[in-house]
Amino acid sequence: MSNAAAPKGRQLIQGIDASGAFPVEYRFAHAKSGNRRLVVVFANFAAPQDYGWSNGVLDQVRANILWIRDRFDGMNSYYLCKDMDFSLERSVAGLIFKVMRALEITADDVTVWGGSKGGSAALFFGLRYGFRNIVSLVPQFAVGTYVRTVHPQVARFMLGEGVPPENVRAVDAILPDLVRSGTHRSANVYLLSSPQDQQYTSQVEPYLGLFAGYDNFNFIYSESPFITDHTQVTRRNVPALLGLLNLLADGIAPRLGHVRNGYEEPDRDRSGIDAMLAADAVVKDASVFPPPVVTGPAPGGQVPVTGSVFTGLAPGAARVSLWENGRFLANVPVGADGSWVWEPAQWSPGRHLVRLYAADGAGFQSPRTQIEFTAAAAGAAAPSPPVFPSGPALPAAPVVGTPASYQEVPAAGTPFSGFAAGAARVRFREAGIDLGACPVAPDGGWAWHPGRPWLPGPHLVEVVAADHHGVEGPPTGVAFTAVDTSASLGYHVPPGR
Repeated sequence: MSNAAAPKGRQLIQGIDASGAFPVEYRFAHAKSGNRRLVVVFANFAAPQDYGWSNGVLDQVRANILWIRDRFDGMNSYYLCKDMDFSLERSVAGLIFKVMRALEITADDVTVWGGSKGGSAALFFGLRYGFRNIVSLVPQFAVGTYVRTVHPQVARFMLGEGVPPENVRAVDAILPDLVRSGTHRSANVYLLSSPQDQQYTSQVEPYLGLFAGYDNFNFIYSESPFITDHTQVTRRNVPALLGLLNLLADGIAPRLGHVRNGYEEPDRDRSGIDAMLAADAVVKDASVFPPPVVTGPAPGGQVPVTGSVFTGLAPGAARVSLWENGRFLANVPVGADGSWVWEPAQWSPGRHLVRLYAADGAGFQSPRTQIEFTAAAAGAAAPSPPVFPSGPALPAAPVVGTPASYQEVPAAGTPFSGFAAGAARVRFREAGIDLGACPVAPDGGWAWHPGRPWLPGPHLVEVVAADHHGVEGPPTGVAFTAVDTSASLGYHVPPGR
């Protein structure tokens, strides 16, 4: 499971739901104090990585939060369609209902939220699928006309090559027709707009009358000389909007006469949602998706500062992604035979530690592999190789994919995995004490669980490969820190991963 911490500290869990026609990427954060409700967040065009409101601003919201990424085949979609194929919309809805089932909640416990493009999506999904609370900030109603005029690449992606006028009209009608039909008049709708929004006259004002007859329609008309454009409308209202989200999370919808306050069960069993998140985890277990193997250069070897070539194997992967100190280096395609080749432009002289992982076509990732080497100018002396006893060839030092060196891991016990070509077994030792061993699969992959918790604090484990005769090769050292926290659901992934 891939985990990250938002800037203000709320843990984000990343996943991909691949059960529908389109893989849907998402982030999830558990509720505070066991709150049972769910906020679904849709992204605007300017959202970093196409995740809206995912910069820590929602940290104080008490509900569970599901951020859905609007990035399908490399393009935005309003969460609706590609080439008028609305199975994309159904894939997004499928993820929401999957999370609801895992949380054991109903549509009455869901708030859909978004601004601009995300505001249109919040209105659409909220009304179409019957979610109780809808918070739509500066939306567009005539979506087809808007993308044709303002975002032509998105228009071609959604409406088809050439952007046929009949498709523009069809998508323009989706949201107004849905509101006009009154299929979910009991929804609590909160719509924010402003006359200072340049889209107000064409994209909001003509459609407000369609909400006549809705039980609880609230129009937040924000007018201020300090609002200068579309994005400023939302920014000027953030404190009040976050307060609204927490009221909805507590079961309080303004203008309702009967409410349930709180809705919290701190000791509630979370195994359903945890199992769903584990199954959808972006980073797969080594037994499912083995980490990539570096076949050259050798660990601890030397490469020229220019003209170096890296080779390896990543069966079943579409690409290999390489990083150093949290900095992205390259995405390298993987051939049909599982091989990959990378030729970096230049290295700075000295030691380097590069981490890499494999990814498949849907975006799922393998555990991490790392390779340490020295870059030297032509003519520089190579470092002396380690000296081992003479005799039969020793097994090579094993590659450890997880945990990565200097990583924080749960003290409750963390699995090790990696690759040991030609070995029969891999053994584990700490401070001279034998911790255990595991067999090596025919493809060289291995995985081991200590079967006990680690003492909180730093650890240095030696991982050693042995052949069928028990002859051991040089060790690979893995330094990590065990953290005693019951809240951890997986590994901390450094920024940029």
